[in-house]
Amino acid sequence: MTYEISRRVLLGGLGAALASPALAEAPLTSPFPQRRAADFAKRAVAGAEGLIAQAQLGGKVGFVVANARTGQVLETHNPLLPLPPASVAKAMTAVYGLSALGTTHRFATRLVATGPVQGGVIQGDLVLTGGGDPVLDTDALAAMAGQLKALGVVGVTGKFQVHDGALPYQRVIDDDQPDHLGYNPSVSGLNLNYNRVHFEWKRANTGYTVAMDARSEKHRPEVAMAQMRVVARTTPVYTYSAGKGGVDEWTVAQGALGNGGSRWLPVRNPALYAGEVFQALARAHGVRLPKVRESRKTPTGSVLVSHDSPDLATITRGMLKYSTNLTAEVIGLSASQERGAKPGSLRASASAMSKWAKADLGAKHAKFLDHSGLNDGSRVSASDMAKALVKVGPDGALHNLMKEIRPLDAQGKPFANPRHAIRAKTGTLNFVSSLAGYVDAPDGSKLAFAIFTGDVERRNRIKRSDRERPEGASGWARRSRWLQQQLISRWAVLYGS
Repeated sequence: MTYEISRRVLLGGLGAALASPALAEAPLTSPFPQRRAADFAKRAVAGAEGLIAQAQLGGKVGFVVANARTGQVLETHNPLLPLPPASVAKAMTAVYGLSALGTTHRFATRLVATGPVQGGVIQGDLVLTGGGDPVLDTDALAAMAGQLKALGVVGVTGKFQVHDGALPYQRVIDDDQPDHLGYNPSVSGLNLNYNRVHFEWKRANTGYTVAMDARSEKHRPEVAMAQMRVVARTTPVYTYSAGKGGVDEWTVAQGALGNGGSRWLPVRNPALYAGEVFQALARAHGVRLPKVRESRKTPTGSVLVSHDSPDLATITRGMLKYSTNLTAEVIGLSASQERGAKPGSLRASASAMSKWAKADLGAKHAKFLDHSGLNDGSRVSASDMAKALVKVGPDGALHNLMKEIRPLDAQGKPFANPRHAIRAKTGTLNFVSSLAGYVDAPDGSKLAFAIFTGDVERRNRIKRSDRERPEGASGWARRSRWLQQQLISRWAVLYGS
């Protein structure tokens, strides 16, 4: 059976519905979807000033974002304000090193014999000669010892020496850091394991057992040139003094050790460290060498064994990813020497890099005191850093060597399907945080940016002994990183979609 609905019934039903209390007023929203304006997303994005206020950092914030191809400046905040770049300085060092040395440059470590080999014995001295290799490790020295044995060498009539004159020796990168921080080692022309020694402790029946070794992936020879004593105290956790014969003498507070653990400590005599480790590895191959001594003169003779580092592009990629301070200082010193300078210190070499940055990259006011950014006296403005990134260009070597940083949402969580990509260098000191690099925007455009944040006055109030983990620093850094991500998301929408 079918029913026909008359016009009268239909109109009556509609009238009854309109008369009901629930529908007596106009609907709050249109029953039909409204077409959004083409720039709705851009109008909805948070403002930069509001984001800065929300981060609650204190101190100062400076940023610049520009079109990476044309250099057109798109947005700024305190663009000329000089702030500590922290490890963002390594991005400048990367360009400095690659432009002077080339991407295929390799650092060579050699075993030089000052006399001929007769009956398996070197008639003279054997000299382990550094070429500055920043990534030389114990496994590489073990391979060199194996090659020496394969040549039939079993000993020497003269001395076993080490030579580190390829680069000027630096006792520390930054004098203001606590003695025990592994990221503030010595620098020389002969480096091993990033000039760090591995300290391990375990609770025993009568106290603690400790070990100091030069471990790498395959080997872990113990060393005597770095020594540790456990002392019955609570603070300070570590003390350091230079002992006789170049020995690093450490003490550690028993009250801070717990049941066991380990950490890397800096080495202050890297050439002797490398020499002692090589002597132990050679002995394992049946090659007997006398106690290691330092040589101030560049050795002359026959190169018996040579170990080449990875190429500079590979080394630079690792430096930018892991932010290794030693690598940055070696690259910077080597580049300054290649350009004709004869720097006797990190500060002198960094000054040469500052002049180069002004002349070649347009960073007119950049002032570097080292190549790693560990020294908080370095100063760079966001404008100078952005200019340098534009000059290098988004298609240059730096872009591909930089670390890919995953975009985060307003809650600090990774976007499931990010529409923009970031390649950049991070920088962190206590109450200093920076980020600079490139953004691949949703529409395919390329942006260059630099963001510097720093509460320098608060940083200056930290005692030297408290600089490893000062109160409030981790939360401050987390808020700064949130601000950096929100600014980049803003720019990706405003200038790249």
